[in-house]
Amino acid sequence: MTRYPRDMTGYGRKVPQANWPNGAKIAVQIVLNYEEGSENNILHGDAASEAFLSEITGAAAWPGQRHWNMESIYEYGSRAGFWRVHSLLKDIPITIYGVATALARAPQQLAAMKQAGWEIASHGLKWIEHKDMSVEEERAQIREAIRLHTEVVGTPPRGWYTGRCSMNTVDLAAAEGDFAYVADSYADDLPYWTRAGGKDQLIMPYTMDCNDMRFGIQAGFTNGEQFESYLKDSFDMLYAEGEAGAPKMLSIGLHCRLVGRPGRAMALKRALQHFMQHEGVWFATREQIADHWAKEHPPVKGLTPSDMDKATFVSEFGGVFEHSPWIAEGAFELESGPTHDNADGVHNLLARVFRSASEDQRLGVLTAHPDLAGKLAAAGRLTAESTAEQAGVGLDMLTDEEREAFTELNDTYTAKFGFPFIIAVKDNTKDSILEAFHRRIDSDRETEFAEACRQVERIAELRLQEKFGS
Repeated sequence: MTRYPRDMTGYGRKVPQANWPNGAKIAVQIVLNYEEGSENNILHGDAASEAFLSEITGAAAWPGQRHWNMESIYEYGSRAGFWRVHSLLKDIPITIYGVATALARAPQQLAAMKQAGWEIASHGLKWIEHKDMSVEEERAQIREAIRLHTEVVGTPPRGWYTGRCSMNTVDLAAAEGDFAYVADSYADDLPYWTRAGGKDQLIMPYTMDCNDMRFGIQAGFTNGEQFESYLKDSFDMLYAEGEAGAPKMLSIGLHCRLVGRPGRAMALKRALQHFMQHEGVWFATREQIADHWAKEHPPVKGLTPSDMDKATFVSEFGGVFEHSPWIAEGAFELESGPTHDNADGVHNLLARVFRSASEDQRLGVLTAHPDLAGKLAAAGRLTAESTAEQAGVGLDMLTDEEREAFTELNDTYTAKFGFPFIIAVKDNTKDSILEAFHRRIDSDRETEFAEACRQVERIAELRLQEKFGS
């Protein structure tokens, strides 16, 4: 099987009930990134100056040189911006994404964070790019970030967010740290579990849309009103979903040097006032949400076809299409991955093989199906699935008259079309099956062949839903 590692499904239609404390309709989670003093700078041993997320349009790294304007913009964040944001948020539970080397250069700011009771999560060792690092180098950076964070803050971090990450970051962070959550994802409005670093790791998705970083990019916010409006609209949409019974998490990302500017801070203040005018709003740290989620929704191990070898896959799904394991064998060879680890995903794989098969092959699948209430049923020779399905609508308890009627219809239908009458009995009753029998027996063969194939796919779909408990 060709593995496609991305999970494009997530919770799908089965969004879990968040059960936020006190019946809250929404969880509002605010992150303040503390990066000032950890950005690219030759003073920090880097090859060039910083070029990311500043007021300088089209900024470029200056190899081997310090960049006075860039440095002073970052210094604004630590000298003025932090304190302005602190005054707005000091009474709200928020999370700091603290870069370890930046925290080491900010004793007064760190003391203020701790006095406010804010969670201080790790934002890595330095605010630099990680995509080109070797696994060994990035692992060493994570280890040193945890060590330095623990030394500077006094406690180890329970949350991790690299931000400028690599394809190895989540696995490495999960393996190296005892984290309640890793936040390097933007994939959902709710926390979710994944396998990373050899264990079940809770992922707390972050945001790039409700994020003041959009003041520092060309396709972003140009004034505070746009930022405020976007935060309010995001809140209102999620709040309405919570009122409708599906509470979510609103994640907001802030930076001292960006939202700390007066015009932007005023927009943040107005957005906060809007949030607070509503009842049932839970302001929480990411740590609090992660602990709540782990308690309410611990990881559950279900069927994971993407982890199966071929023999296991065929053993598990070879009987879904009646007596046709070749369909499961073909499905195993198709591209699949975590997004197929559900009834819909496996059904799509199996159905693709069935639909692409020759007419003779599909006819073989049709003829593998037993007659309804026929001789095989009477002899007790049906598959377990067929036995349960027929019994579910009472076809195992027919009167002599009903059995005779089914036998006559079966014989007439099979003689006309060359395959048995097939219908998804779980969608029907005994009476509706008889009605369909009488109606379909007058079809032409092409029409009925197509209908029988659709019914075979539907039977497989229902069997998989039962197998996956959905």
